[in-house]
Amino acid sequence: MEKVYSNMEGAWSQDEYNALLKKFPEGQICIEDNGQVVAAALAIIVDYSKFGDKHTYAKITGNGKFDTHDAEGDTLYGVDVFVDPEYRSLRLGRRLYDARKELCESLNLRAMVAGGRIPGYAAYADEMTPAKYVEMVRNKEVVDPILTFQLSNEFHVRKIIRGYLPYDSESKAYATLLEWINVYYDEEFDKLIGNQKSNVRIGIVQWQMRATKSLEDFYQQIEFFVDTVSGYKADCVLFPEFFNAPMMALTNEKAASAAIRGMAAFTEPIKIRMMELAVSHNINVIAGSMPVYEDGKLYNVSYLCRRDGTVDEQYKLHVTPDEASYWGMRGGDKIKCFDTDFGKIGILVCYDVEFPELSRILSDEGMKILFVPFWTDTKNAYQRVRICAQARAIENECYVAITGSVGNLPRVENMDIQYSQSAVFSPSDFAFPHDAIVAEATPNTEMTLIADLDLDLLKDLNTSGAVRNLRDRRKDLYGVSWVVKKSDRDDDLLAQGEERQPATKPSRRKAVAAG
Repeated sequence: MEKVYSNMEGAWSQDEYNALLKKFPEGQICIEDNGQVVAAALAIIVDYSKFGDKHTYAKITGNGKFDTHDAEGDTLYGVDVFVDPEYRSLRLGRRLYDARKELCESLNLRAMVAGGRIPGYAAYADEMTPAKYVEMVRNKEVVDPILTFQLSNEFHVRKIIRGYLPYDSESKAYATLLEWINVYYDEEFDKLIGNQKSNVRIGIVQWQMRATKSLEDFYQQIEFFVDTVSGYKADCVLFPEFFNAPMMALTNEKAASAAIRGMAAFTEPIKIRMMELAVSHNINVIAGSMPVYEDGKLYNVSYLCRRDGTVDEQYKLHVTPDEASYWGMRGGDKIKCFDTDFGKIGILVCYDVEFPELSRILSDEGMKILFVPFWTDTKNAYQRVRICAQARAIENECYVAITGSVGNLPRVENMDIQYSQSAVFSPSDFAFPHDAIVAEATPNTEMTLIADLDLDLLKDLNTSGAVRNLRDRRKDLYGVSWVVKKSDRDDDLLAQGEERQPATKPSRRKAVAAG
């Protein structure tokens, strides 16, 4: 705050912060980076009828004492929003406004109101009125550093206030009275804080494999899809297995085993880039899967890049015989049920979805949505993934989203053709689509798929479905458990394909058809 308002009396006192935190802690929202606050949105609840549209900042905030806060009020009043200047390229302001809107909906408040500065007006004060200036900004003839941003966040200007902040010389003491209407407001609804999301919007990228000239060129393609899906306010976006295969052509390695290890060198920078995109675009990113070469061993890893800046990973557990013998790839030894801001999810990479024990373990840990990034070259290989994914949705009473890549990569041996039809599957009962398919992409066409998932339907299915797969299990007869034991399977698979690299012209055989 001291940095942002250095020309307007600087930061508040500690007493003012304490007053807000004591009266309405849920309304004070911060974004931090390694423990340091870098952005904040501060708010109170007011009975708006007591103040009306001609209020001043001092009046509605109680001169910084915030004794105007009324837990039974009908309006969330925005006291302040500010972002550290060094962090202004990450769309943190938008994140804060989104969090405020979610708070407004959870508390069942009629609207969100705020007084907005118009610091750009100083340059136009001699030639136009504040009303004309606001109209110019609304018509995008002029850019105001604050009002333009607020209008893009679905606020509308109710009126212009004179004397709102008397010491605001940049705005000539004028301010816009901004309002965002909560369309879900219900006078009979109970107020809730921290309630679980029941409706989740997911985005899926059916990815076109294409040659790329550089890593930066590849980043542009990733950001295009993250930006596109986040524009639909999706909670997450899923990419396919080995979506970074174009990097293999940049390694200039002829042998497939050397090329994929060369491609693994790009994994860390791509992961970091996708973490940044998750934060800046306010969307959780499931980064398909990418090869990881560590301690002399090659793995296939899917990264979950959360929009709060944290990252987690799921190693592919089951490698196909050809993945092991042709590339020397090994399987991981852990499975995780991930906590996200839209519920518990699981990630199984391609071939892993063909082993029902894994999803059952995840289901027992509370998983509601299973994400399956895959890579297949032919339709019969794709069918194995699809059919097993549909089975997982029914037997575990969850949603399953799958996506792969399409197109071809002429200079990439063993991954030169792709087949995919991305889809989202549901359990099969009356409350769900009649064919248990929530959404489905056009086969072999680059596109995005957006689907809304109702998690409450899963609860109803578990208690009152026509069949109840999870409840009706005979646990007295059988069960599934995780055994922590080192397996020699990978070593056996590697030995089967030892010295398998072609001696002459590289083979065009598809080695990883099972995914």
